[in-house]
Amino acid sequence: MAVTARSTTSSSRASPSSRSDDQVTDAGAERANFCYRHPDRQSFVLCQRCGRTVCGECQTPAPVGVICPECMREQRASAPRTKPAVVTRFRAATDRGAPVVTYSLIGITALVYLLQWIPGLGVTNALFFSPVFMTEVFPEPWRALTSVFLHSTSLFFHILLNMYTLWIFGRLLEPMLGRGRFLALYLISGLAGSIGVVVFAAPGSQVLGASGAIFGLMGAFVVIQRRLGGNMTQLYILLAINLAIGFIPNANISWQAHLGGLIGGALVGLILLETRARARLGVQIGLLIGLTVLLFAIGWLVASWKIGAF
Repeated sequence: MAVTARSTTSSSRASPSSRSDDQVTDAGAERANFCYRHPDRQSFVLCQRCGRTVCGECQTPAPVGVICPECMREQRASAPRTKPAVVTRFRAATDRGAPVVTYSLIGITALVYLLQWIPGLGVTNALFFSPVFMTEVFPEPWRALTSVFLHSTSLFFHILLNMYTLWIFGRLLEPMLGRGRFLALYLISGLAGSIGVVVFAAPGSQVLGASGAIFGLMGAFVVIQRRLGGNMTQLYILLAINLAIGFIPNANISWQAHLGGLIGGALVGLILLETRARARLGVQIGLLIGLTVLLFAIGWLVASWKIGAF
């Protein structure tokens, strides 16, 4: 009986090694109930991906459960890069052949028009054109182009009519010519409109607006349509009406810019037609550059002569 009692007493007493294992297990369970990044914060929420305990500060909501900061960082690093919606839409419009240059020109012009309304900014004074800017007195020839993006703040109809006409002819000409050629046509026509002011107007004249560039689009369209054998009657009537409006007394409209832009646009249209073959691309670029240089030279010579004559 004594032996049996001793045996029973011995089996009911835990061994030192078993007590140590239980203590380690309990301590590990207690540590598992604390945030892995903040050991002093108890939590019972696990990361959905790695299973680590995270406190409220370290939790990022996921479609199911939460994610710890490390798993969130890995997820963002492996996620596909996305582009801004504006860039995505612009590329989509480019891929489907939309007249993005036309829309961009309208957008830039509208933005500049809004900037013109900001008091103290001085956008109009910094960008308008006068023949004196083509001389050594005030050598700022770039204004011959920057003035194309300005419009009268006292007459909203000015920018509205020009942008509407740009929208109409841009949608016709840009797909026909290509984006680069259409942009060159618009800018060179605007430059030609400014040079028309130098040649036909008083040296102290001050002008702004996209009318010269718009008439350049009309001039190029006339040349192209005539070559393609299209019906010209309605186009001639539209062109004649727009030209006549510039001669209305006290209308404050520069017919000189209209005429210059019309001539410049017709010349650009003729160059693009005669050099439309891919093999003549170099000739086309050279002629467009030569026309641009010639316009600046004419403007400088005529303006300098007029200033010297007074």
